[in-house]
Amino acid sequence: MPRVTLPRERTDMLELIANNFVPVMFAGLFLFLLTGIPVAFGLAATGLLFGLIGMEAGLFSTSLFQALPLRVFGIMSNETLLAIPFFTFMGIILERSRMAEDLLETVGQVFGPVRGGLAIAVILVGALLAATTGVVAAAVISMGLISLPIMLRYGYNRTVATGVITASGTLAQAIPPSLVLIVLADQMGRSVGDMYSGAVFPALLLVGLYVGYVLLVAVIKPKWVPALPVEARIYREKNGASGHKSLVLLLVACALAGWYWSTQHNTIIGGWLERTRGADNDEIIIMSLTVSSLMALALAIVNRVTNMGLLSRLAEQVTFVLIPPLVLMFLVLGTIFLGIATPTEGGAMGAMGALIMAVSRRRLSFKLLKQALDGTAKLATFVMFILVGSTVFSFTFNAADGHIWVEHLFIDMPGGALGFLIVVNIMVFILGCFIDFFEIAFIVIPILVPVATKILPTMMPGVPIDAVMIWFGIILAINLQTSFLTPPFGFALFYLRSVAAKTEYKDRITGETIPAVKTGQIYMGSMAFLFLQVVVLASIIAFPKLVVGNIDKGPNIDAEAALEAFRLPAPGKLAPLPVFGLPAAPEEGASAPEGAEPAADADDPMKALLDAVKQDDGKKKP
Repeated sequence: MPRVTLPRERTDMLELIANNFVPVMFAGLFLFLLTGIPVAFGLAATGLLFGLIGMEAGLFSTSLFQALPLRVFGIMSNETLLAIPFFTFMGIILERSRMAEDLLETVGQVFGPVRGGLAIAVILVGALLAATTGVVAAAVISMGLISLPIMLRYGYNRTVATGVITASGTLAQAIPPSLVLIVLADQMGRSVGDMYSGAVFPALLLVGLYVGYVLLVAVIKPKWVPALPVEARIYREKNGASGHKSLVLLLVACALAGWYWSTQHNTIIGGWLERTRGADNDEIIIMSLTVSSLMALALAIVNRVTNMGLLSRLAEQVTFVLIPPLVLMFLVLGTIFLGIATPTEGGAMGAMGALIMAVSRRRLSFKLLKQALDGTAKLATFVMFILVGSTVFSFTFNAADGHIWVEHLFIDMPGGALGFLIVVNIMVFILGCFIDFFEIAFIVIPILVPVATKILPTMMPGVPIDAVMIWFGIILAINLQTSFLTPPFGFALFYLRSVAAKTEYKDRITGETIPAVKTGQIYMGSMAFLFLQVVVLASIIAFPKLVVGNIDKGPNIDAEAALEAFRLPAPGKLAPLPVFGLPAAPEEGASAPEGAEPAADADDPMKALLDAVKQDDGKKKP
């Protein structure tokens, strides 16, 4: 058979690609995306095309893609990712059943009498929606439709109003059970429960800073955040009282119940689960909050059934509107933290709880159910296609030792681990302004994780590698949240722009003409909250204990105590085990038995074993 000779130009081209395969592959992906092709198909096409080119150039074997179907099947059977459609369905049901409207109205009535009360209500409801929906678009659009007209009606400054809505909507990126945290945990190969535990304190810190900013504005610029007028407070008593005193007493009673549970948690739960070690702080907090919420709900039900009149209208309304979603959230997170349920099982429980809540409020219809199923199917399909495409891309990328190329790219970077963190955060921040977090998680994270695993542990000596990577994941989640707020590309800004008034309109309550909301006002409103998010991000990097301090480190086992329990000598004091057919070696300082030959070949156990076999054979001969 005659030998086929390739043209010199083609040979030179293949040699050039082979020598620069990874950067050329990235360039190819960029060109695919510039054509407007969907990201999932662009990733798959790049992986397949460059896989064939690599085979032609002699870089890969022709059997490169034989294992690809098994990888794709593994994605389809990933139980962790099954949590995404469950949490998505739960969020859509709660949002479409007008839960956000009820929450904003009720919480607004609670904080309305004070300056900045409406803004604080939006932040708190945004945090609750983030914990229940887990989707930024749903949270921002819901609050933009409901709260923005109310805030403009009562004279709120437009930059403050729009900034509060967009910032609180992005909390869905960081507050458990966040879809971002689920995806990051899966791509990093870490526990979703640990990712949730690590995110709790940074998320609460962020919410606290948001509230603190509003209170500061209320002091410096009180006219920017006016209180609700008396006529807008609809849950007043017959005698004109606001009902806040009854609400405070209810909160105190429930807080005492939660505190008592926290003191007995280890006894009750430890006995139930037959667990010997103490519970983690986040577990105790979640379960204590759950007990407090259930007690408030029970008291409100008893008060309404018996007509005792112990609770005010405001206290009853807050309990019946706020407590059910809180209990649902606490039960989902609590079962995950306790280890009773996996994130998928917790998501399924949350979806069922959302259906029960919608039915109890008589707001579940066939149309709503169809919309929820349709939205869930679209998001789940989108995620699955992205993941399959990224798998094909990473298959070829790793075959070309792309992870080694990336490691060499970052390993010699000035600043060491801190320099790596800064560059990665800048890169993820820029990408977050243009592409969805799912795409970032499935494309970028698998490339960065091997490098981060080698570099980042140097910043926290003695901390387990799993905790270090959880810390890294929380940093990326907060970073993605920050990119959602950054003008002019932040997704949250576009979501609010799509529902904010583009022209002046007449308010249906006051009859006054309300001017349109300008895009520049939305951009300016996000800047203060963007600064607060950068502060939180820098704090997490500077103080890793904000994250790793909440992660379960497992039981602390004393090696000496364990050896003593098993009645074994300490390491280094173990007596040598006898070789089959040979007597045990004498202890140090003991004399050899009489008649024994000196062990000239004591350092050669195999020769000693053969000699013993020969001696046994000699004894068996007549």
